[in-house]
Amino acid sequence: MTELVRNDRKTIFGWAMYDWANSAFITTLGAVVAPFFASVIVPEGGWNGWSAETIWAAVVSIGSTILFLSMPILGAIADFNSARRRFLRNCAVVGGVLALALPFVPDGAVPWFLVIAVTAHIGFVAANVFYDAFLPGLTTEDTIDRVSSKGYAFGYVGGGLYLALGLALILSSGDSGFTGLSTSGAARVVIFGSGLWWMGFAAYALRRLPEVGEASPLPSRYRGMRPWRAYAAIGFGRTIGTARKLVGYPQLLLFVVAFLFYNDGTQTVINISGSYASETLDLELAEISTAFLIVQFVAFGGALFFGMLADRIGAKRAIIWSLVGWSLIVVAAYFLPAGEAMPFYIIALVVGWVLGGVQALSRSLYATMIPEQAAAEFFGFYSVFSKFSAIWGPLVFSVVSHRTGSGRPAVLSIVAFFVIGGFLLAKVNVDEARASAKEWTAD
Repeated sequence: MTELVRNDRKTIFGWAMYDWANSAFITTLGAVVAPFFASVIVPEGGWNGWSAETIWAAVVSIGSTILFLSMPILGAIADFNSARRRFLRNCAVVGGVLALALPFVPDGAVPWFLVIAVTAHIGFVAANVFYDAFLPGLTTEDTIDRVSSKGYAFGYVGGGLYLALGLALILSSGDSGFTGLSTSGAARVVIFGSGLWWMGFAAYALRRLPEVGEASPLPSRYRGMRPWRAYAAIGFGRTIGTARKLVGYPQLLLFVVAFLFYNDGTQTVINISGSYASETLDLELAEISTAFLIVQFVAFGGALFFGMLADRIGAKRAIIWSLVGWSLIVVAAYFLPAGEAMPFYIIALVVGWVLGGVQALSRSLYATMIPEQAAAEFFGFYSVFSKFSAIWGPLVFSVVSHRTGSGRPAVLSIVAFFVIGGFLLAKVNVDEARASAKEWTAD
């Protein structure tokens, strides 16, 4: 175990490189996996009376529910056992291996494909709990916004670079291609490669990211238990205790509720955009992948821009401005014409610009309002509320699209999440929340 040196360039670079590593998978999930599922795995005409678009949104909601129940416990265990790096590595390996398995699922095997895809996504999000928990210890208050934005910027470039390579393979496949692969075969290769990229660069990043702190000894009442049971009991106990104490920190609680709403909107747009483009807008896999590629590279500049904007006007105001952009995006998506790629590309440009702002600054703002000594536990809560929020948007989208038979009214319903979240965020007193974090005590 070693002590982290704050604002150390080498350590921060290693930390940011993990975002480079895992972004290949999450970008591929939206740009390739979702439309591949809609056009190849699900039979023409749907599966058991459900459209691919509706199934995908419903399964995203189910996966978020599983994460909602498990993330705070893992965070508490990592804090108690000083094992953030080890948990990060193990979750990344699980997610990466399942990403490698995903392209081997045959056409029509809808349940198997969904189980593997959702479990791989759970590994991705679980790893991010421990990755995010390093942030407060790597930085100081004056650098945390820029470092958080740097991590996202690395992720956007890494994910974008991998997607560009994948798109080149997809475009060179099919009847007019020269690779000898069908379009669906090329998509399978791209999905497999995202797992290799994730695990390979994660190994590089973890070599530069030391484990910190010392493991606490088990309390006497837990001795004699199997280790996993003991740590599960500790995790549940600390999580419940933290939840009770949160009531006494109203500004932090208000931020979490605001985040719950507006993050629901952003996650829903990210998770359903691939299937929405495939089924409602009738776009091809290559066109959808191109749009996601635009998002990735524009988001690099957007993340850095909003990091600088936060230095000038504060993270809270910068997030609110990004939410205005998100609201306009959702309204515009309702009116997009079917079969035309260019309007979808323009929307992708705007999404890329505001995506980095809301993600990076929400993480860094939250990190300044929590006690550093319980960072993994609190980022477990952050992930819980992130996943709790991500349950409802896809669920609403799934219900509305199924009832109306169209994704257009479903996508328009998402604007409510941005409006409510922005209103609540405007009410948060950030200075009071940060002062309260310094008074935190943990049993």
